[in-house]
Amino acid sequence: MLLAQTAFETRMLLRNGEQLLLTVVIPTVLLVLFSAVDVVAVEGPGKRVDFLAPGLLALAVMSTAFTGQAIATGFERRYGVLKRLGASPLPRWTLLTAKTGCVLVTEVLQVALLSVIALALGWSPHGNPLAVAALLVLGTAAFSGLGLLMAGTLKAEATLAAANLVFILLLLAGGVIVPLGRFPGAVRSVLELLPISALSDGLRSVLQHGAGVPWSDLGILGAWAVLGLAAAARFFRWE
Repeated sequence: MLLAQTAFETRMLLRNGEQLLLTVVIPTVLLVLFSAVDVVAVEGPGKRVDFLAPGLLALAVMSTAFTGQAIATGFERRYGVLKRLGASPLPRWTLLTAKTGCVLVTEVLQVALLSVIALALGWSPHGNPLAVAALLVLGTAAFSGLGLLMAGTLKAEATLAAANLVFILLLLAGGVIVPLGRFPGAVRSVLELLPISALSDGLRSVLQHGAGVPWSDLGILGAWAVLGLAAAARFFRWE
């Protein structure tokens, strides 16, 4: 049942043009555009793509695990899909696990596509792939918990507006494209605690600078993952 539901959720996502725009097209366009055009000053050694690629990998995770999942689940809840599935032989934990599996499958496709494009643009990644995998998994857990929390507590229209607003704000202020060093010190200290900032900074530390395991960033993502998933499990409403 779990595999069948995961495959169904993945097919539904890949058939949704709006979700594909959010999860695949936007990160790809931003990667190509900002790598080619000197619009934003980047930090660190190497080419522009060396700075941008890790941040846009983080954005891809957020777009799928948080924004896309929140919007899709919110409307499924509004139209009674979750209520009907909850009354079926499919256990509720299986449904939520299938949604997580769908997110992971989509992220594998996103990371593969963005990596190929970044390599074609001259990206030279470094570092330990296990550290990258740990960052991506914890980032997925953190954003997934927050997305399910939003979808399970707000109305569908409010979820749609809030998820897109958060996506735009974190794109601009989460260290994805604009370095956090460009912000004032007090603001930067707050922004560094956000999950998107921890994910983009951790990926950049490993892939651009060849650093070891970014424990502080993993700790921030782990805390967000625990809080988000616990809150989603506690407050999620199925109808």
